[in-house]
Amino acid sequence: MTRTHWAAITAVVLALLFAGAATVTSAQRDEPRASGPAHDSADAGFARDMALHHQQAVEMSFIVRDRTSDEDVRRLAYDIANTQANQRGMMLGWLDLWGLPKIAADQEPMAWMGMAGHGGSGPKDGAVMPGMATRTQMAQLRKASGKQAEILYLQLMTAHHKGGVHMAQGCVERCAPGVERQLAQGMVDAQESEILLMADMLRKRGAKPAA
Repeated sequence: MTRTHWAAITAVVLALLFAGAATVTSAQRDEPRASGPAHDSADAGFARDMALHHQQAVEMSFIVRDRTSDEDVRRLAYDIANTQANQRGMMLGWLDLWGLPKIAADQEPMAWMGMAGHGGSGPKDGAVMPGMATRTQMAQLRKASGKQAEILYLQLMTAHHKGGVHMAQGCVERCAPGVERQLAQGMVDAQESEILLMADMLRKRGAKPAA
């Protein structure tokens, strides 16, 4: 077969898969989900909170790709943006399948971990969860360029990953056995590896992770 034929077949298969998924999702919305996680469960809380956490990582990564020409940093930023955008889509998709809202106005971030309000201190300058960059830090990243942008991104992303690892570990310990817990463990492993990589990249730039 030609490449064109393979592309056509692939497009048809993907269309059928998406149609099937849409049908299943539609049917599930009309039926009770006795087996799905509860609104205030660790599974639902992790999916909501990590989706938001990932959203900022994707944003930071796209910012730095426009603020430096360094191929190592740009490659890392692309990998993080691509990976976390895909994972975010999965988690939001699970919430849809479970018939649960993507935003729970009646619950504080990380309440499912017993950490509502950052242990009582509340959000700081827009950072609603530990490890997230503040509005001020995001503004600094947008204004920085070259080596300064690289260092700031690596420092912010290191802190972001540390917060993400802590949250993912919380899901490994609290979420029901299954694909979500497996995804959380994968996040722990991958982000711990990237933290080591970023520490090395910072050393090469005469810097170190922020305290």
